Amino acid sequence: MASLRLDLTGHLCPIPVHETRRAMGLCSDDDVLEVISDDPESLHDIPALCERKGYHCQVHGESEGIFTFIVSKLKTRVDS
Repeated sequence: MASLRLDLTGHLCPIPVHETRRAMGLCSDDDVLEVISDDPESLHDIPALCERKGYHCQVHGESEGIFTFIVSKLKTRVDS
C-alpha cells in the first residue's frame, strides 16, 4: 500500500512531526508515506501538520500504543 515507511517508534514530540514533514518534502506527488509512531501527541500533531500543508492524512490504525498514519500529497482520499 504505502510506497515509503517511516518508523518513529521511540521518538517523542517534536521528532515525529519534524521527520514526517522532512519525509513528505522528499516524496513525489504520487508517493504514499506510512508513518508509525508510539507518541500519543502524534494523534494531534501529524494530522495538524498535514492540514497546514494540504496533505491527506488518514489515521490507519492503533494497536498496543502504536499509531499508524497514511499520508499523501494527493487531495483525494487514500484508501487501503
